[in-house]
Amino acid sequence: MKFIVSSTYLLKQLQVLGGVINNSNTLPILDNFLFELDHSKLTVSASDLETTMASTLEVESDSQGSVAIPAKLLLETLKTFPEQPLTFVIEDNNTIEISSNHGKYALAYASADEFPKAISLDSPSTTVIGADILATAISKTIFAAGNDDLRPVMSGVFFQFSTESLTFVATDAHKLVKYSRTDVTANETAE
Repeated sequence: MKFIVSSTYLLKQLQVLGGVINNSNTLPILDNFLFELDHSKLTVSASDLETTMASTLEVESDSQGSVAIPAKLLLETLKTFPEQPLTFVIEDNNTIEISSNHGKYALAYASADEFPKAISLDSPSTTVIGADILATAISKTIFAAGNDDLRPVMSGVFFQFSTESLTFVATDAHKLVKYSRTDVTANETAE
């Protein structure tokens, strides 16, 4: 398995996905990014068993394969590179070699088979909302969300979409905030 990708392009995608990875994961494999290569399409995933995020990148490659690479080590390594193409080569001795203009780096990788599979829905539906409306709703409610590890259900914003209105609610058991929009509705489509 071999692919070539821009260092800053990859770093930007991994920094977003890195937000899913916890500091104290119950399974060691969750400290990794899952790299799945299918010719010129690279899908990188991160999961904490509750939330899974994936990003698809265009790379230069004609091979296929998948590996799990340590997230923290890879992010720290990528931050040291200026904008340049990086060549990733999977070696037989459970290492991945990253070649750049400044040298070669080797990182150990884990088997992709250990990484938890993402759940896929049979007939999912999508809801389309304007980015400005969503950003406003979250900014007006997120301050009331809790951050207590013992009450994870209160650490987010509840979204309720209907054909008549959009409602966003957050609480930490002391504050309760409800933000509604009746002038806008969500467009729901089945895929």
